[in-house]
Amino acid sequence: LLPTVLASALVLCGSLSLPAQRVQPANRELEVIQIRPNFYVIAGAGSNISVQVGSLGAVLVDTGTEAMSDKVLAAVGKLTSLPIRYIIDTNADADHVGGNQRLSKAGASVLWGNLGNASFSEDVLTNGGGASVLAHENVLQRMSASGAAERLWPSKVYTARGYSMYMNDAAILIMHEPAAHSNGDSIVEFRQSDVIVIGDIVDLNHFPAVDLANGGSIQGEIDALNRVLDMVVPPFPFVWQEARTYVVPGHGHVMDREDLADYRDMVTISRDLIQDLIKKGMTLEQVKAANPLKAFRVRYGADTGPWTTNMFVEAIYKDLTSAK
Repeated sequence: LLPTVLASALVLCGSLSLPAQRVQPANRELEVIQIRPNFYVIAGAGSNISVQVGSLGAVLVDTGTEAMSDKVLAAVGKLTSLPIRYIIDTNADADHVGGNQRLSKAGASVLWGNLGNASFSEDVLTNGGGASVLAHENVLQRMSASGAAERLWPSKVYTARGYSMYMNDAAILIMHEPAAHSNGDSIVEFRQSDVIVIGDIVDLNHFPAVDLANGGSIQGEIDALNRVLDMVVPPFPFVWQEARTYVVPGHGHVMDREDLADYRDMVTISRDLIQDLIKKGMTLEQVKAANPLKAFRVRYGADTGPWTTNMFVEAIYKDLTSAK
């Protein structure tokens, strides 16, 4: 059985709802959920925002929309009196990076003042000594090319397969997924907290948004989900206890391994069903008319909005039929 903290998790109007362990946010439009003694999730600001707190201050993963940044800052202020030290962007979408400038400016770099050496001037030059904003270089390239305001750009980028650091006496591992939701996705593992933040590799509000135009792919999405599944530790053998790895998606409730496996299976089956229809020589319109994802429509489907079922079908179809 799932523990109470997960069994009662509900997705309501795009927010995350978990019982007990709540910290009253600065505004009722936000909900702050404590999932570990030093780890919180803020819902209702666009994307889910993860917050690790400790002796140095706060580390945030994603910042929500720009319009909600003041409310997010007030909510973080209720979790710690220390400044925000690091912000990690899991992708370049506006609902993940919109609060970058406001939250960074309100924070303080660990490489500035009495916590660091001022000769390490990268953050001083790029954001005036505010909290560092870290992302994969593809996030910066996409934001620059799309005309996103420079004030929202990351102040630090990593270019290899990953980036690691110690903050608040705990290991944080950032891993690049090169072609999942997009080509700039990062998975963030908080090792001591046993929490993995995966951004829009999972969006429980609808089918995953595979952004082909920005380097996403259906196989890369499945590969990313399988990678996280390999990292997640299930509660065995003491299944009645709450000890387990928690996974924070870009949108929706906090997950455990069973939830993630169900989502991975849905995506894999969706790919296979559409692949079978392609092998039969069906056109895109014929595939849409065949309604191959009808078994998942009630849970993940949408006929209107920013990401519909037909858009997901089209993304898979185009990806599978494109010249590689």
